[in-house]
Amino acid sequence: MALLEVKDLAIAVAINGRLVPVVRGISFEVEAGTTLGIVGESGCGKSLTSLAIMGLLEGSQVRITSGSIVFDGQDLLALPPERRRAVMGADMAMIFQEPMTSLNPVYRVGDQITESILQHRRISRAQARERAIELLRLVRIPDPEGRIDSFPHQLSGGMRQRVMIAMALACDPKLLIADEPTTALDVTVQARILDLMKELQAETGMAIMLISHDLGVIAETCDTVAVMYWGKIIETAPAAELFADMAHPYTRGLLASIPVTDREVDRLEAIPSRVPLIGETVTGCAFHPRCGRARPVCADIDPAAIAVSPSHSARCHFPGEDSA
Repeated sequence: MALLEVKDLAIAVAINGRLVPVVRGISFEVEAGTTLGIVGESGCGKSLTSLAIMGLLEGSQVRITSGSIVFDGQDLLALPPERRRAVMGADMAMIFQEPMTSLNPVYRVGDQITESILQHRRISRAQARERAIELLRLVRIPDPEGRIDSFPHQLSGGMRQRVMIAMALACDPKLLIADEPTTALDVTVQARILDLMKELQAETGMAIMLISHDLGVIAETCDTVAVMYWGKIIETAPAAELFADMAHPYTRGLLASIPVTDREVDRLEAIPSRVPLIGETVTGCAFHPRCGRARPVCADIDPAAIAVSPSHSARCHFPGEDSA
C-alpha cells in the first residue's frame, strides 16, 4: 500500500458566496522512500494540493469539497482535529517556498526548531536544543552550536533553507512535502539543497513530494512525475519514461521553454497566452486555447486519461502527436 494516496481530491475557493473550483478531482500516490514530482505553471493548483494534504486550509476561504487523503493507512479528512494536528509536523512535514517569510524574524532559529520538537516529543528543553544542534549538523550547516542562536536575517538564503529542512526533519517524518524549495536560491545553492534532500532521503527512508515549475529540477530528483494544469493532472509517468516520450503538448511546451546554453537563439520558446484564471469558463480540454495541435473535438470534449503505456497516461485526445 502507498504511503500517501490521494483520490479524486477537489478543492474550491469561496468567492462572493459561491464555491469556485481550483483543484478538479486529482489522484496520485507516493510510495515510501520514493520522490513524486508535481510540476506545472503558477496557478495550476500545486501549492493548494500540498496545503490540503498538510491540513493547512482550516480557517481559510479554501475548502476541500470531495475526495480522500489516505496517509499511512489513515484517512486524514476523517480524523478529528487533535489527531490530525498530531500527524502534521511529525509523520508528515513541509518545506515552504520562501524561508525568509516562513521563518519568524524575531526568534532565533534554534527556538523555532525546538518548538516543533517540543510540540511532538516528550523531552526536556535541553534535550530539544541538543536535537536541534544535531539537525543543523545533519543539514550541513557549519558551526551548528553557534548558528543555533542566530536570527534568520543573519543567515544566507541557502542556510535559511537548510534551517527549514532541519525544522521539517525534526520529528523524523515519513513524508516530506517540499513546495518550490529552491525558488529563491541561485543555481549553485539550488543544486546543493537538492543533493542534500536526496542524501537525507537515502539516510532516513522518507518519501518526498516535490512541487516545482522547473522540469530540470524534477528530472534530476524524482522517480515519478505528475504534470498539473488548471487544477487537473494531465500527464503522469515514471520520470525516465516521461522525459523520453512526453505525450501531452503542455508537458512538451514546459520542456521547450527551458533556456538552452549550448547555442545562440533569437527568441526564447514560450507557451502562448496563460493558465485560465480562477472562475474562468473553459470548455473541452482546458489547454486547447494554447495548444498548437488543437482540433475541434478539443474545444468540445474534456479528454479522459489515455494510457500511453502501462505506467504512463495523458489527458489528451491525441497523445504523443507532434505539434502542428
